[in-house]
Amino acid sequence: MTAVGKQIGRDKFSALFAAQKHSHRTISWNASGGLIATGAADRTVRVWNPEKTTPRSATELRGHSYAVEKVAFNPVREFELASCAADGTVRFWDTRTKAVISKLDVGGEPFTLAWSADGSVLVAGTKGDALITISTAIPSSPIVLAKHKQPQQTNQTTFSNAYPPQDLLITQGDGSVKILDYPSMSLLHTLSAHTSSCTAIAYSPSGKYVAVGGSDALISLWDTSDWVCRRTLSNPASGAVRGISWSWDGRYIVGASEDVGSGGGEGSSTGLDLYHAETGDVVYTIPTGTSSIPAVAWHPNRYWLAFTQVDENPKKGSTLKIVGAGGGGPSI
Repeated sequence: MTAVGKQIGRDKFSALFAAQKHSHRTISWNASGGLIATGAADRTVRVWNPEKTTPRSATELRGHSYAVEKVAFNPVREFELASCAADGTVRFWDTRTKAVISKLDVGGEPFTLAWSADGSVLVAGTKGDALITISTAIPSSPIVLAKHKQPQQTNQTTFSNAYPPQDLLITQGDGSVKILDYPSMSLLHTLSAHTSSCTAIAYSPSGKYVAVGGSDALISLWDTSDWVCRRTLSNPASGAVRGISWSWDGRYIVGASEDVGSGGGEGSSTGLDLYHAETGDVVYTIPTGTSSIPAVAWHPNRYWLAFTQVDENPKKGSTLKIVGAGGGGPSI
């Protein structure tokens, strides 16, 4: 890794997983950080041990009939993995037995998933702008609680960190973020977050901030105590922000973009920028060339950053990479 402006320690750990023919557009760590899952265009979910990078080490979970749009581990039950695809289904897997626990036909084309902090509720969002709330209190028998059609284009969602779930935040195509009461789904507050479509959202681990990414290549940080935007993070060389991830301690934040060349090229960035949440400074840049970076995810309790890298040459496919920062994290 190459430092930009400030130094960061290098961990001995660094993993480059075998290149895959099909694009991996979504990744998720489980609660302990002992497993990482990917979802690919070849309709397959793969679960990896982060310290074993050979293809034979991956567990393949098959069942979807269309490209996998999203994977998300339950934040409490560490071996329960949810996935969704344009086949209209949300599937729940037990990664120990490699079996489907259950399958729900939710209709439409689900492409986003968001767990409540206590792992009892999952919200699936469809490309038809419907939000489907699912009770997972009994893992083997998930139940669709309700379907809520939204009047605006609706992208990623996130629950607050509350136990039990209280608020649901949704990003919308008009540049706003709606804060909804859960489970009534009544509107509590609207944030005018970006001048173009809001596409990604993530709560910081402490709940102090909500980060919102937009198609304007910006990430805005909102203070949850008063819902005021404290700072904006900008990378003019990147494209629309498709994913956001916080480090386990909430100190650092990173964004993902599917636009070709978002991982580097002309502009102020030469790769994947890591920002300090309190200052907005770029503390490190991971060189990624001209590839797109459709998914990023920090390890739940270490300074390990996982990301998928899609080469601009389709024949080269995509790779899952994990890089580690040593010495307790970046020196700032």
